[in-house]
Amino acid sequence: MRKWEDPSRHQKLIAGAALNTPLYKEVKRLLTETISGGEWKPGSAIPAEWKLAERFDVAVGTVRKAVDELVGENILIRQQGRGTFVAAHNRARLMFHFFHIVRNDGSKLTPEVVMLSFGNGVADAEEAAHLGIKAGAKVFHIRNVLRLADEPIIFDTIVIPQALFPKLTASKVVNRPNTIYHLYQTAFGITVVRSAERLRARLADAESADILGIKVKSPLLEIRRVALTFNDAPVEFRRSLINTEHYEYFSDLAKTGGG
Repeated sequence: MRKWEDPSRHQKLIAGAALNTPLYKEVKRLLTETISGGEWKPGSAIPAEWKLAERFDVAVGTVRKAVDELVGENILIRQQGRGTFVAAHNRARLMFHFFHIVRNDGSKLTPEVVMLSFGNGVADAEEAAHLGIKAGAKVFHIRNVLRLADEPIIFDTIVIPQALFPKLTASKVVNRPNTIYHLYQTAFGITVVRSAERLRARLADAESADILGIKVKSPLLEIRRVALTFNDAPVEFRRSLINTEHYEYFSDLAKTGGG
């Protein structure tokens, strides 16, 4: 057997095989652990498949199947002629994988985000359930309005555990050079790999009507999104209220791959 950087990895593969788990699934799990552990940084290339095959002492085809699944889940990105890279958050990735609001004619506009407030708080029962923390745990509450074509269209409330984002400040959020998911990734080592969303209709209350510039009891689309990192660990709970007079929700699952 080859000399391993981490001998326990081979033992994990053998253990997985003994449990009748497909070998490529075990390789995928170890690749995910390596990425989440920070050995390969966001935006960096992973080793060639033949090198990974040597590292894990498996066939190249087994590695390829594992990499294929990670590409399908938007954790890795293949670039023709260059190699395979760890996905890094940027505006293009946000718009393609996480932002699903389009005009009624199908066009998608990049939102201008204006922060309304940033504060310390404690998780209520719903927030705690979505974030997998105890009710009363310390959280940050961030409220934003998203403007499209210079109109307020989306009212967001973002809830994140303070334990995952120590020393986060309003200044860091407002002055970030990229998206908030990019901030999570670069400043706190937390990569959002996918999200789970629930949609329902509701009527605007006085606060949301004022923020969105509409009448009280106007129809709104409410989206509750949980952003998840590796191994489906929740890191953010977000409530979005959308004025759908000229906008609607659109998600092409075949293209987004669930991300």
